[in-house]
Amino acid sequence: MERLILLGVEALRFLEREGLRVLKSSLAQDEEEAVSAAKEIGFPVALKLLSPEVIHKTEAEGVRVDLRNEREVREAHRRLIEAFHASHPEGELEGVMIQEMGEGTEVIVGALLDPQFGPVIMFGLGGIFVEALRDVSFRIIPIEKKDAQDMIREIKGFPILQGVRGEDRGVDLRALEDLLLNISNLIERHPAILEMDINPAFACPEGYAICDARIRIRS
Repeated sequence: MERLILLGVEALRFLEREGLRVLKSSLAQDEEEAVSAAKEIGFPVALKLLSPEVIHKTEAEGVRVDLRNEREVREAHRRLIEAFHASHPEGELEGVMIQEMGEGTEVIVGALLDPQFGPVIMFGLGGIFVEALRDVSFRIIPIEKKDAQDMIREIKGFPILQGVRGEDRGVDLRALEDLLLNISNLIERHPAILEMDINPAFACPEGYAICDARIRIRS
């Protein structure tokens, strides 16, 4: 049966091939592979469960972050696997993703195929903001540079991206504009994509990096 959803490392590698910036990530099938991957990526790292049954990893306690040495990686890996099997005795586990730690302001970029308008793109602040405030903007694909600029500036949380009260440098707004334009172009190039959820991407003063993604494709 053809796989309809790209998750984790698979989704990130697809986005990287499309020219988008992603955090360095690797898929491990056991504890030794996890340690080896962490050493190759460089500490600190994060570990994340990869399973089609665990979409919201944080809520499912499927994430361990800021692991700074081999011992911490081994312990985190064991606890993740034990917790998954305890909560999903018959569940499908693809492995554990080892990923470099990201820094910056969390943003979300999404795309979906609307039955009335066709493909649309969404932008907003990520993390707790998207769940609690639903502070997002939408445009019909394809978008142009002015659309990307407006999408970023019309959300209520835009001052956070600018830097609050001058205390922070703010994020690289041009890089975020490029991210939106690239996602719009990607969706046009791949009409089989029905839905894409990039959450979070880390926006910082020097660009952005995608941390996690979920892509649903047509069968």
